[in-house]
Amino acid sequence: MLKSTILMVILVAGCSNGTGSRTTVVGAGPDELLKLRAGPGLGFRVILGLPDGTQLIRRDCITEASQLWCRVSLFDAPSVSGYVSADYLSTR
Repeated sequence: MLKSTILMVILVAGCSNGTGSRTTVVGAGPDELLKLRAGPGLGFRVILGLPDGTQLIRRDCITEASQLWCRVSLFDAPSVSGYVSADYLSTR
């Protein structure tokens, strides 16, 4: 229990830093889009699809149903925001 709590704190702390950090969509695939969702989970409506290489600002992250979801906004259009799976984000 203590190990999982510490890991959760590390994961959440690594995703949040007040103003946000720049990140990039990776791994969606050449013919697929990462879904930007209205909330942290598969049950939320899709706002739009993001291709690999899309620049985002990562705000904070939470775990929902054993999946880490990050609240992001588009780097080029910060008013467009939602949640994406952290599995498809990279800082490179």
